[in-house]
Amino acid sequence: MGLFSSLPPLVMRYFFLLFLLIPIAGQTYVSLRTWQVLPAILTLRIGVVALMALAFVAFFVAMSGALDRMPMGPATVVYEVGTSWLMILLYLFMTFLLLDILRLCHVLPRALMHSSPLLSAAIAVVMTGLFTLAWLHYESKKRVAITVRTDKAVLRPMRLVLISDIHLGYHNRRGDLHRWLSLIRAEHPDAILIAGDLIDRSYRPVGAQRMHEEFRSLGIPVIACLGNHDYYTGLGPDLRFCRDAGITVLRDSTLSLGGVTVVGRDDRTNPRRKPLSEVMRGVDRSSYIIELDHQPYHLEEAEQCGVDFEFAGHTHYGQVWPINWITDAVYEDAFGPMQKGRTQYYVSSGLGIWGAKFRIGTQSEYIVLTITGPKKQTKI
Repeated sequence: MGLFSSLPPLVMRYFFLLFLLIPIAGQTYVSLRTWQVLPAILTLRIGVVALMALAFVAFFVAMSGALDRMPMGPATVVYEVGTSWLMILLYLFMTFLLLDILRLCHVLPRALMHSSPLLSAAIAVVMTGLFTLAWLHYESKKRVAITVRTDKAVLRPMRLVLISDIHLGYHNRRGDLHRWLSLIRAEHPDAILIAGDLIDRSYRPVGAQRMHEEFRSLGIPVIACLGNHDYYTGLGPDLRFCRDAGITVLRDSTLSLGGVTVVGRDDRTNPRRKPLSEVMRGVDRSSYIIELDHQPYHLEEAEQCGVDFEFAGHTHYGQVWPINWITDAVYEDAFGPMQKGRTQYYVSSGLGIWGAKFRIGTQSEYIVLTITGPKKQTKI
């Protein structure tokens, strides 16, 4: 989404039209194939296709902003159902497409695609199992340990927890945040760094559940930059949440943390954000420099400006396969570590997620970064 934010309005309209047409075409195709493959019981066919249509409509309602005008309970259900259906729709589309290809290649008989209780049951069982596992995989947060040794004069060994894309809202609620922060607290970090997208796109569920109290009770410094969804939420409510939570927000500014300098970029959604070279003007280059930048574009800037470690998020690594193939094509580094010159990078797939709480072929993660100085220093 951040890639499109700088496009001309006319091009944006075409992208928006494409955004509407692709899922509508997919829904039509899947509905038709579902009708054909179900047993020839009219009430069953009508009921299943109608439920699929309602779930599809729920997605557009969830994206429309209407949730904030609904009671909290129904709004949460609509969000969960609508965004979950989008992922299920993708996998049903791929399943029926594969079956059609096999049928056209005469690998499967044509009759199998019509009024087949066996195929209907098989698809239902596979989808239920797959998305149950995908939900469990999302709920399991992976700890990624990274240790860097530097010749720079860090005052003492430091342990930092790096996270991105927590997307607090109708789906990632206070109970989820409490569990995540419990994992982070157990690391006994010197600080927590967040690479943007704290709030999904609505402040209402975050404020109603008083989620800021979870951060307040940590007793650990929290430093963040903004992401595109923080802008979608609205800077006023988003920054109010950060202030109430005790989160220090860096918007094209820097902060010193025990011999480590943290550089926080404003998100590129803001067309007036400063160049990195300007943000880092006057920064002590003898300190270890960590840059937080939500969207991993123009990675060469960090190398040119002498950043030691850049941390980003935004991509979610596609959330589910095969969308990660698209992110690999769009970004120089869509996920994981990379090095350019003396600068190390890590692009996170995110601790939370946007929309449906499924992970297929990707992971939800938090990074434990340990920074040590010359060998004479004591390790953590």
